[in-house]
Amino acid sequence: MDYDMLVIGSGPSGRRAAVQSAKLGKSVLVVDRGRRLGGVSVHTGTIPSKTLRETVLNLSGWRERGFYGRGYRVKQDISIGDLVERLHKTLDHEVEVLQHQFMRNTVKSARAAVKFLTPNKAGLTTDNGDYSEVGFANALIAVGTRPHRPADVPFDRKRIFDSDEMLELHHLPRTLTVIGAGVIGVEYATIFSALDVPVTLVEPRNTILDFIDREIVDDFIHQMRDRGMTIRLGSTVKEIASKPDHAEVTLADGRTIRSEMVLYAAGRTGNVASLGLDQIGIEADSRGRIKVDPQTFQTSVPNIYASGDVIGFPSLASTSMEQGRVAACHAFGVNLPPPPESFPYGIYAVPEISTVGLSEEQVRESGAAYEVGLARFRETSRGHIMGVSSGFLKLLFSVETRRLLGAHIVGEGATELIHIGQAVINLGGTVDFFVNNTFNYPTLAEAYKIAGLDAWNRMGRG
Repeated sequence: MDYDMLVIGSGPSGRRAAVQSAKLGKSVLVVDRGRRLGGVSVHTGTIPSKTLRETVLNLSGWRERGFYGRGYRVKQDISIGDLVERLHKTLDHEVEVLQHQFMRNTVKSARAAVKFLTPNKAGLTTDNGDYSEVGFANALIAVGTRPHRPADVPFDRKRIFDSDEMLELHHLPRTLTVIGAGVIGVEYATIFSALDVPVTLVEPRNTILDFIDREIVDDFIHQMRDRGMTIRLGSTVKEIASKPDHAEVTLADGRTIRSEMVLYAAGRTGNVASLGLDQIGIEADSRGRIKVDPQTFQTSVPNIYASGDVIGFPSLASTSMEQGRVAACHAFGVNLPPPPESFPYGIYAVPEISTVGLSEEQVRESGAAYEVGLARFRETSRGHIMGVSSGFLKLLFSVETRRLLGAHIVGEGATELIHIGQAVINLGGTVDFFVNNTFNYPTLAEAYKIAGLDAWNRMGRG
């Protein structure tokens, strides 16, 4: 059978493209080789790690420790079973919602591996070996990524794990070493630290999270160290070994780190090896990433698109969804207005980090005159009520136009609060918006008014 749109992968990007295509009256087939719909995002990525984080924060009493002290716990003995129970309920719900969405929009789905035969035909192979071919007018590659697994790292699911395997632990580690301080590494490192597991974080570069404002990152690192995490920056890993009763990480400088478990979280690789891209003239780089037109998401083959993690940075579920929608609209001739320049990043570590717009480093490089407004959460009444002792909001304003250029948050609720800054930036708002508007009291969002006033006092009335 022929379809107007073949979508390979059912994660955020593929799902959004499929539904958008169906809304335009097109016939759609979504093919995913996973046991259930949802892709990496639902089963091993975004949803599981954020569910794990929420469960840990609730059961550990982390949010209340500002009041009751660092030894406070809601549940004294937290087991892996406590964490997995909520995880499975959440995943089941996500899959049900997705299945219902496809059914409502008459999107067909199949479980199979896909291999391109021509730019308009693909072969589908099921787990039990059944083979069929399908024709299509357009296709979207949204296969996502998997953890990068170097040959010299002895992954064994007992001592040494990748980030997918961390969801299958049989017990909580007594000690943990995390290799790689990217988004996934810092999220898992801080989640286990919130469970009072001693964590060592190893990163070969001298800096982490380079796309985030430096002041925010510096505060984040300080908070991690303040609660006892060991952070080894500029440390290259020479060898990882699995011993009978522990794992051993040897650094290039000769130091050795011993821990019960190791999480290797240094990069990801696109799931493109089995797609037969060479058959249709599409090339992927050494990490399995596909190059696309950044406006349309077309590959080098015009009727075949790619979106989501498989095209690389920023690799966010939120941006992947929008990429899928844009690709589907372009495939069927629907003209869209250009997207806003600024979109938010969210890092679900403990504490959260979220950012939108320009960092202070970027504003400084532009040479434009700017002013900064700061508000610490502990200075707000809501912060006192919640027992929040750390975290802050940072706003950057143009002196010339008074417009908000960037908003950056580290602390409780950062990924929710950032959307106020996003709206003001994309609507061209100025410092006067924060000064002249009333915010609910007591709220953490009131920090926007405090930071706005902080900058306004130095900028004057304009």
